[in-house]
Amino acid sequence: MSSHTITRSQLSEAVYQEVGLSRNESADLFESILDKISKTLANGESVKLSSFGSFSVRSKSERIGRNPKTGEEVPILPRKVIVFRPSQVLRNRIGAFSADSSSSNEFEQV
Repeated sequence: MSSHTITRSQLSEAVYQEVGLSRNESADLFESILDKISKTLANGESVKLSSFGSFSVRSKSERIGRNPKTGEEVPILPRKVIVFRPSQVLRNRIGAFSADSSSSNEFEQV
């Protein structure tokens, strides 16, 4: 399995390459998009990116968990979690990469 992770700076550079803004403008644009997504999720709203997927906030209720080391039961407090649901387009792309990766490990990270 590949351990390659794409970074913010690499994504910002990709915006620069594709859009043609200056590097600083591309970085600012990318950061403003991430900021808008973060603020929207923090307000409890969903974010849908067409052909990519949707992010939403889900509330999880309190439950009893178990410490795997000691076996002791411990309460897990209620919390909010971010859920990502990929679009069908993204699922198909990943599926296509997985089928192609049987001969190459390049796209094995899913």
